[in-house]
Amino acid sequence: MLLYIIKGVKILLIRRFLVILHPQIISRKNMAETKKIKTALVSVFHKDGLDELLAKLNAEGVKFLSTGGTQKFIESLGYECEAVENVTTYPSILGGRVKTLHPKIFGGILGRRELQDDLDQMAKYEIPEIDLVIVDLYPFEQTVASGASEADIIEKIDIGGISLIRAGAKNFKDVVIIPSKAEYSVLLDILNKKGAQTDIEDRRMFATRAFGVSSHYDTAINAWFKG
Repeated sequence: MLLYIIKGVKILLIRRFLVILHPQIISRKNMAETKKIKTALVSVFHKDGLDELLAKLNAEGVKFLSTGGTQKFIESLGYECEAVENVTTYPSILGGRVKTLHPKIFGGILGRRELQDDLDQMAKYEIPEIDLVIVDLYPFEQTVASGASEADIIEKIDIGGISLIRAGAKNFKDVVIIPSKAEYSVLLDILNKKGAQTDIEDRRMFATRAFGVSSHYDTAINAWFKG
């Protein structure tokens, strides 16, 4: 009988202890799922509507990485922007077909921050963490609709951009992916409310949109090839 009473008291104490700890556990979980935006990779075709978002990110101290025309656009606004080539040590090649496709870029997006092995490899190979990816794809459908030649249409099949979108969306636990200019204002609203940080719900929402953009884009390409 005494043994049962002792067991009952232990269970009661454990339950009370868990009740006390519960808010702390929730708080720590929320902190772990809130991610700070420190570095943004920006690679867009359309620049319209981007300036307001860049202004907010710059004000929050976010570092920019970019290539080509997007880099020039960012710098024209008076913001510092590191060239992707400085990170990869490779220039844009093959007529611009290969710019961001490099382990130091995709490793920075796909690296899992909760895995020490990933972090060790990123440190070993000097791969910077990329927390935000902003992409606006080549206008494939508009190019087709314009009656452009087959050669011009082929060149408007985005490779690097779609890869960035999929990588950022896959690693939504750590990375914010903005897959088109339609999401610029959505991110801006979040930044205005929370500063340069996002919750897991925000990142999952953007990832969902990103795979929608990717699916639509590939479907349009597939339809064109089918004729």
